[in-house]
Amino acid sequence: MGEKKTITLDLTGCKYLGEIHQRIKKAFDFPDFYGENWSAFSDLLWTECDANQIIVLGEHTVPKELEPSVKKINKILQELKEFRAEFNDLIEIEIYN
Repeated sequence: MGEKKTITLDLTGCKYLGEIHQRIKKAFDFPDFYGENWSAFSDLLWTECDANQIIVLGEHTVPKELEPSVKKINKILQELKEFRAEFNDLIEIEIYN
């Protein structure tokens, strides 16, 4: 078994949706063509993410108007986890508020 790869997405202090997407791009090391939308996040996550663990930090610091975006991130991560589990390719998703 290979070395464990962890990606940490820190949302602490994000004030705008664009800032959330910039942090996603940096944390997941997405290419420059990352479209900064939920479809692009999902697509690249499924094709480019080889992590065994994803940690999300700072959700509680995001303004109320961005809470739907945080929920969307969590939903997409959960879908990835369920899909990979079907192929016994387990991934841990940890969310710390």
